Amino acid sequence: MTSVPNDAAGDGAGWRKFAVLVLAAAAVGLPINHLGIYIVLLGVAVVVFTGEVTARATSWLAAVAIVGAAVVGQWLLAPPRIDEGHNVFLPGTVLQKALPGDVYGRMAQEFDALYPPSVRCKPGGSGCWQGSRPDRAFAFSADSVLHRADLSRSVTAIDFDDAVWLRLGFINERDYNWYTHAPDVHRLDRDRRFYMGLHRWHVAMPWFEVIRLPAAYAGGRLCWRGDVLWEDGDQRFTPLSGDQCRGITRADAGRRIFGLAIKPDTLAMHLTPPWHVGALNLMAPAVAFAGLLVLLTVTVRIDLRRTIWPLILISLAALVIAVDDASILGGMRPFDGGDDGLFYDGVGREILQSLLAGDIAGFLRGGENVFYYGGPGLRYARAIEHIVFGESYLGYLSLVLALPFLVYFLFRRFLPNRWSLAGAIVFTAIPAGALFGTTFFQYAVWASRGFADPAAYILFIAALLPLMRPPQFTPAFFAALLFALAVAMKPIIAPAAAVMLGGAGLAALYMREWPRLAGLCIGFLPVFSMALHNWVFGHAVVLFSSNAGDSDLLTMPPSAYLAVARDLATLHFAAPDVVQMAAQIAGLLRGPAQADAAIPLSLAALAILVAVAVARRFDPWLRLIAAAALTQHAVALFYNSAIARYHFLSWFLTTVVVLVWLHEVGIGWLQRRYPAFCARIDANPLAVRLASGLGSLHKMSA
Repeated sequence: MTSVPNDAAGDGAGWRKFAVLVLAAAAVGLPINHLGIYIVLLGVAVVVFTGEVTARATSWLAAVAIVGAAVVGQWLLAPPRIDEGHNVFLPGTVLQKALPGDVYGRMAQEFDALYPPSVRCKPGGSGCWQGSRPDRAFAFSADSVLHRADLSRSVTAIDFDDAVWLRLGFINERDYNWYTHAPDVHRLDRDRRFYMGLHRWHVAMPWFEVIRLPAAYAGGRLCWRGDVLWEDGDQRFTPLSGDQCRGITRADAGRRIFGLAIKPDTLAMHLTPPWHVGALNLMAPAVAFAGLLVLLTVTVRIDLRRTIWPLILISLAALVIAVDDASILGGMRPFDGGDDGLFYDGVGREILQSLLAGDIAGFLRGGENVFYYGGPGLRYARAIEHIVFGESYLGYLSLVLALPFLVYFLFRRFLPNRWSLAGAIVFTAIPAGALFGTTFFQYAVWASRGFADPAAYILFIAALLPLMRPPQFTPAFFAALLFALAVAMKPIIAPAAAVMLGGAGLAALYMREWPRLAGLCIGFLPVFSMALHNWVFGHAVVLFSSNAGDSDLLTMPPSAYLAVARDLATLHFAAPDVVQMAAQIAGLLRGPAQADAAIPLSLAALAILVAVAVARRFDPWLRLIAAAALTQHAVALFYNSAIARYHFLSWFLTTVVVLVWLHEVGIGWLQRRYPAFCARIDANPLAVRLASGLGSLHKMSA
């Protein structure tokens, strides 16, 4: 156990923990795009947030010096970087002019053989690949933001047999938003077998890889599977096919080696460096790891016992994610054509490139003059994510991994610790809540598809925690800011955010808690940037996004309810609007699973929401959450109630309220009404063991 001065408690503890994480990220360097490095930093985060961080100035000066030494050490020991380029291959003028004739001719020949004109989609058709062409020889890679390269990026290793884990950013550019399927050119193939989470997705787009080795790799060895074109001294290329290996000589320095992946899943490469380069590849990470250990030693009082519960939650969450789709754990899957994920990531990449080019107007425009495709939040989050995490989705993964902890702390705000522990475990690992959209699995699935819904709901849940803290400016500011970010991710949750902020603001005004009121007002101001954007770039008055009136989403507008009132008044019970209203209400009651069996449970849950919202015996914050849940449920009376992901937040808030009601009212009623049955449940060996296990976890998480 590390020993640091026992002066870590008090004001600013949260900021000090955040500062340690910033120093840890600096010690390993950006971008954080390698799963191993990410796991190490995740472990550092667990240690920091379960321990106590010193406030002593001398310790912080030592920490800065340690990180500086680690950065300098890695720079001195950095292995020579390899130029790597890649891009989609579609026959066209740009690639024909930019690539060597031998290389382009070979790829064009393979492309025509695999995709003859008879299987190709009609040019100009919706979702057809014909008409989309690369605009440069080598695609942009977010890995090159901090490590500039002549090609796509510069790397220190070449080792891949799966394009998903090679992290090819171009696969999710908007120009390649295709809907076509095999045998035509298409974006992806999906393996639906439940045990194939690690290799769920296969890049089906035709692409190529090129590497250019520095002289330091002479004496190494390159092995490959598939077709390779190796540059000779006269700038001609020798074709090499099959499973082969070839030694690297000094004459190969600076020469290009092309790998062809016109046919999906045919290319693999593994570079074995000479011993001295291999040693540098080991020594540089070792210096970073040593720096992290010393950083923790001088800044954090570590409590290993308290790390067990967070590690359990993280492990359960990672297992759930890996079973469905492990690509978010450090890979880069191709999103489906027409999906939200492709749009958000594609625009995010364009925003990032505008920023790097100094095009501030293009950066602020965000891909649209008037936001239509949902809120703007995720596209900008993707741009920031690619700066910090390179060509990966580890930023979104971090948000998803935080969800079980947010759920636990929210439960703990209203429930005993054992209930909170059990609730967090059930939410994370047992899909019992799938009927109501309140299980971690559903959030993980939609996050891996790149949709904004999970991010919006996670930010909303995170906002509840500082909102319920003592009436000070800082927690109120961050609560309101998180609500603003949540609405920017998904404007459909604005009603629930309005109830929570409105209720908190009125209470602060009534009790004259001016710091809290100021924090709420200032923190929420960024939400109006969406309306400002739409006015500046599109000259339109649109508060959030213009798809709010899309008939596919707004299936029952307020005008339709006026028509229903007229129909009912004239006894036209079979009128189309009346039928649509009945379907809308039925969709709400069926829940996210759209199951008829959920209707009685939904009715009971809604009744509990009303009872809690109006009863003074309950915590005022819980009553406000119940009111927010009811308000958000009302959204399903207007917007498509059959789209489950739209309503995850309302049912999650409902679950919180129902669990608290069960603890405070329901269990007592059952014990009074059925004492013998409850006694048998309490004495059941399984219940006893479960209680014992929760007790042990309670001690570790206290």
